[in-house]
Amino acid sequence: MTTNDQAVAAETRQPVVVVDGVDIIYKVYASGKRANKWNAGGSKQTLREVHAVKNVSFTVYQGETIGIIGTNGSGKSSLLRSVAGLTQPTNGAVYASARPVLLGVGAVLMPSLSGEKNIMLGGLAMGYSKKETAELAPAITEFAGLEEFIDLPMRTYSSGMSARLRFAIAASRNHDILIIDEALSVGDQQFRKRSEARMREMRDTAGTVFLVSHSIKSILDTCSRVIWLEKGVLKMDGDPLEVCKAYNRYTGVTSTED
Repeated sequence: MTTNDQAVAAETRQPVVVVDGVDIIYKVYASGKRANKWNAGGSKQTLREVHAVKNVSFTVYQGETIGIIGTNGSGKSSLLRSVAGLTQPTNGAVYASARPVLLGVGAVLMPSLSGEKNIMLGGLAMGYSKKETAELAPAITEFAGLEEFIDLPMRTYSSGMSARLRFAIAASRNHDILIIDEALSVGDQQFRKRSEARMREMRDTAGTVFLVSHSIKSILDTCSRVIWLEKGVLKMDGDPLEVCKAYNRYTGVTSTED
């Protein structure tokens, strides 16, 4: 493909998320307590600003699977919470063509209810009818590998079992924009393979997927593009192998298998 052909192809792609000069600044006390209207006036502690995301801009196009990498505290989760509409940028703006769905390890399920009833609630929350959810429930249960435990209360599940169920519920339908924040990190190898295959299916049906992961192998196996954030700054954005190799050099890792 010539340079001109590439330019034409880029112009015909449909942008679905635009992050425009986003800054995210948290105000916290030196003790680590978040500032709010109840303690801001009376506390004598030092108020500090934490600049979690620093003037980040990029455009994501329909059908892309975007890997987000960076060391701990680099601003990955803060940025994606902003993309999902859960954190207001201090400066800049985020534009999305559809409402993003954020799936993370902290996604709420009802611990007193069974896995089966949580599937029903999750399905209804995503817009399925009761009949549609009931029809999907066996496939969701099988995907999560919880056939023997689906009638037990969620409070009896391990963190890995809960994470598998959250992903299986969210991935039961195609989303225009799906954000997955470390939700695969607690699954076993078989589950990760199923999850990665499902993400590729969603990408191929013109959905857009963001994946935050510390597993470079998962990023390389799944993503068509990688964004590297470091200390809130966008360090690199492009080809997965090139970005991951640069990131590994930065962190001192010699293999992309981790």
